[in-house]
Amino acid sequence: MKISQRAQAVAPFYAMEFGKHAAALEAQGHHVVKLSIGEPDFGAPPAVLDVMREVMDGRPMTYTAALGLPALRQAIADFYLTQHDVVVDPSRIIVTSGASAALVLVTAALVDPGDEVLIGDPSYPCNRQIVESFGARVALVPTTAETRFQLDAASVRSRWTDRTRGVMVATPSNPTGTSVPVDELASICDLARERGAWRIVDEIYLNLSDHDAQGRPPRSALSSDADAVVINSFSKYFGMTGWRLGWCVAPEPLVPAIERLAQNYFLCASAPAQHAALACFAPESLAVCEARRVELAERRGLVVDGLERIGLPVPVPPDGAFYVYFDVSGTGLTSWQFCERALQEAHVALTPGRDFGVNTADTHVRLSYAASMNDLHEGIDRLEKFLATLH
Repeated sequence: MKISQRAQAVAPFYAMEFGKHAAALEAQGHHVVKLSIGEPDFGAPPAVLDVMREVMDGRPMTYTAALGLPALRQAIADFYLTQHDVVVDPSRIIVTSGASAALVLVTAALVDPGDEVLIGDPSYPCNRQIVESFGARVALVPTTAETRFQLDAASVRSRWTDRTRGVMVATPSNPTGTSVPVDELASICDLARERGAWRIVDEIYLNLSDHDAQGRPPRSALSSDADAVVINSFSKYFGMTGWRLGWCVAPEPLVPAIERLAQNYFLCASAPAQHAALACFAPESLAVCEARRVELAERRGLVVDGLERIGLPVPVPPDGAFYVYFDVSGTGLTSWQFCERALQEAHVALTPGRDFGVNTADTHVRLSYAASMNDLHEGIDRLEKFLATLH
């Protein structure tokens, strides 16, 4: 059997690979502190679980429209208004089988073979793999701690070529948990728009970001660029990772193309998950999610302080998501060696920088603080003892 060149070219997602190794150690009877996967430990809000139980009572569960349940699309539009003060026509919202499916659909609608797409380095690896699967070339733009490990307008301008057709930004970012400042993001989008290029902004961690001094939630990219394509998900803020439900907001002219692609690629997102997700926007569910956001900020403080205390510096403190990107260059190990030995010797699962690009591949490691407080305390303690063995 001949495997396609496309499939052969796809690199493993090392966070998942380290997760497999952690599961193998657990099967041998070891307690592994799993800080490698970005999966909140709290699950869906109770009201969502209640609705799921209700709809799974044996009633027929038919396909929905390819764009999603009208009521859910309206609820998402209302969420943008109440949370981000942005008016979004629900006809521009496409409900998808997770944010990954949204990225597949949007990329299929926008990318042709030979196009060039600018993405920051480090960045979420699956975004790059999806773009390259449709024949485009990803131009990784190195970033630094000075730019919060994020693209800025100057770096985008310096890397622009005649082949550049779009820019992909994730804010807050996986793996760094850092956001692009609002004005800087607007400048990036303005630059791309002036050159006739599209902008995809991944906002799946947006609602886990810190609020400002006045207690206001962060602004969406749509507040300054109504024609940006914005990706979001029920996985992170709403704690519904395994439900595989997300959405995108697309410019009106792009919606029919995405709809045709959705009809052919996926038919529709999970019908029961869509019905249950309506309960995400009930006041009691939003209150639960906000309390969890505050708790995640407390976990972040524990982890950042703990890592600094044991000698693993965090060059840029995160302000959203649930990741810390720390520097292991002072240990004398590459990030891969550090993660392998931390797993085997300390039974702490982490993710090496190799997953996220080339610029910090050997020097940085991602830690997910989506785990419980107990696990985070235990993980830091184990890493401290592990570091002592290196000296």
